Amino acid sequence: MGPQNEDAFNNRIQSNHDPEITAQQVKKYLQANPDFLDGFVMDEIQLEQLERWMIRKTQRTRKVTQTEKNGRKTSLSRWKFCVHADKRQMLQDLIHSLQLRPTKMHVLWELANCICSAVNADGFRLYLTDATEAESLHLCLSNSFIDENGDPKPLQIKSDAILPNYVAKVRENLRLSRGDVDHRFPRDLLDRSEMAHVMCQPIVYPDGSLVAVLELWRRDCGAPFYEEDEEIGCSYLVWGGIAIHYAHLNLVGLKQRKLNDFLLAVVKSIFQDMVSMEMLVSKIMNFAQRLVDADRASLFLVDSKSKELYATIFDVGCDSKATKTENETDPSKAPNEIRFPLGTGIAGQVALTGEVLNIVDAYADTRFNRSIDQLTGYKTESILCMPIFIRGSVIGVVQMVNKRTGCFNKEDEEAFEMFAVYCGLALHHAKLYDKIRRSEQKYRVALEVLSYHNTCTDAEVEQCLEVGIPQKIPGVDSYDFSPFDIDDHQKALYSVFMFKDLFGLGRFDQNSIIRFTLTVKKNYRRVPYHNWTHGFSVANTMYSIIKNCGAVFRPNECLALFIGSLCHDLDHRGKNNKFMLDTEAPLAAIYSTSTMEHHHFNQTVTILQQEGHNIFAKLNSSEYKQVLSLIKHCILATDLALFFPNKAKLTNLVDEEKFSWTISEHRMLIQAIAMTGADLSASAKPWEVQTETVKVIFAEFYDQGDEEKKAGRKPIPMMDRDQPDQQAASQLGFLTGICVPCYTLLHRLIPETKPMLNMCNENLKTWQKIANENAK
Repeated sequence: MGPQNEDAFNNRIQSNHDPEITAQQVKKYLQANPDFLDGFVMDEIQLEQLERWMIRKTQRTRKVTQTEKNGRKTSLSRWKFCVHADKRQMLQDLIHSLQLRPTKMHVLWELANCICSAVNADGFRLYLTDATEAESLHLCLSNSFIDENGDPKPLQIKSDAILPNYVAKVRENLRLSRGDVDHRFPRDLLDRSEMAHVMCQPIVYPDGSLVAVLELWRRDCGAPFYEEDEEIGCSYLVWGGIAIHYAHLNLVGLKQRKLNDFLLAVVKSIFQDMVSMEMLVSKIMNFAQRLVDADRASLFLVDSKSKELYATIFDVGCDSKATKTENETDPSKAPNEIRFPLGTGIAGQVALTGEVLNIVDAYADTRFNRSIDQLTGYKTESILCMPIFIRGSVIGVVQMVNKRTGCFNKEDEEAFEMFAVYCGLALHHAKLYDKIRRSEQKYRVALEVLSYHNTCTDAEVEQCLEVGIPQKIPGVDSYDFSPFDIDDHQKALYSVFMFKDLFGLGRFDQNSIIRFTLTVKKNYRRVPYHNWTHGFSVANTMYSIIKNCGAVFRPNECLALFIGSLCHDLDHRGKNNKFMLDTEAPLAAIYSTSTMEHHHFNQTVTILQQEGHNIFAKLNSSEYKQVLSLIKHCILATDLALFFPNKAKLTNLVDEEKFSWTISEHRMLIQAIAMTGADLSASAKPWEVQTETVKVIFAEFYDQGDEEKKAGRKPIPMMDRDQPDQQAASQLGFLTGICVPCYTLLHRLIPETKPMLNMCNENLKTWQKIANENAK
């Protein structure tokens, strides 16, 4: 229609000459004048309205189902999309497919079906890239080849896949029809196939890396592919690429989760059930075999001394039989162990270099030993040999043989690399476990030997029974009792007497008491001061406190106080805690605080655990735990470093009149002060006992000072034998700063201990006189 007709039509409407123009007339007019319709739409209609019309038109004309040649219905190719198909619906369907079958192959398959339907292609082929080589195509999926379940059946690509390989290389779209002249390809490229028209498009990840190449084709009866077809495919591939990317991420996540679950099972198994190296090796091989789906697995450990690899269990396979490995060449070796030098065979090479060997064709590798296959009849095809490191050194090699499906790949290497970390830790700890187990056996043997020499004999027990325990010992409960008036054997008899006098035999066995006491005597070392005489003297003083103070302490507290006093310096070496720390003695490495006191308590427990020595055997479980806890508290209280905070706490309670015998914490404090008072009781003995004790104390001090001089350190003056004039001054400071405050506080709570305070003050005066004379 010319401009005159358009103007005439407009004039007719505007002049209202024909006011009743029907929709049918407008429709007829537009059909007869398409140029007018085209111009009107282009000039007057907004783009948003056009898009809405296109979507509505697409939905109206969309076919509900799309049946393929074989009658299979797919989740994405149910409809035949036109040029302006609703992309949102397509994306929703693609996401739905991703949820149902979240694999890259299925997403690609559905995407290819969708594009094939959208461009009216007769068929397609989908060429997938190789996992290790980005531009190498290795599998082909075709709508013509599906399995009995309707799933795509992968096919190896043919050598004549020239177009897909070219597109994979250049990453550009390609359209070609039969008869086209293209200098890049032979003229007869499509002559021998049913494909008359071909369009190839690369499918890439968002980062640009190639995923696959889609080849679409039409027969002779179809039209060639045009640029519009490319645009349709590209528009879908934008969405599809994202879906494929997330399908890949999902697959990686699933694999990682599976690997993590596998490694968790490995860790639980090889660490929780660690019993022996043989069992661990067997588990590692079984796990390694499952990890990479190998037919057989072997584990060789490195003997760093002999520079050899060795194995006691090898070639664990799917059956229960074990065969020889390619490295077993020495028939003289025991059948349950094989050994060969580092660098020999494939495993030896890996152990020597620490590098991974992934061999696709074992017979093509000169390092492989074929003779074992000939002997066993087993055919080795592929090998994956991995080193196991710990602290940067190769400690073992795992060799896996014949992957059940295909060859060992990069994923197998990466998975096993992570697995090998746990293997290294497990093997390292298994070796340590074996060493500890052997050390434990050595310790038991040593303990047995020491126990024999440090435990009283049956003859000694019989001798005590023949002599008999005294029925009465005059003056033994006096604070003035001298330990120097009786010999060591009598001290043991007196200790048994004091125990019986305090606790009776209703809950205790006399033979156990005798055996325990004799063994305690034997475990005091022959040092000048901290010896059996000192242990007995402290126990005697505690006995006197308990006997004279009435019932201020409960029965189990009395039991702990007496036994704690008797054992409080067991196995003392004549050196103080500071010396132990300064010389980095083994005991200081075990106990960083109250070093010797912890050792004394542990020695007490060790003696109680020996056969026939458990004097608490008749106590119930609750009493037994309570007594042991109190004994530990009492022995640790003899550390003078704890005396000062204990004294300060107790003094505050007494000064503020808050002390209560009903509060367990308060009772623990008075027990600790009582232990200190008993331990220092030589300062509260008559002057003759005091001076005799000071002699042996300084003899021990001087021995320590001599050791410190040998180590290049300067001892404190009272431990320097070259400064004997320091004795009086040191004793004066000791009694003034520690002993008198201790007995003063003890007297405030237990008045019956006043004789100890009085005697300590008398000795203080004497030392003051000596100090004054030395000062002249």
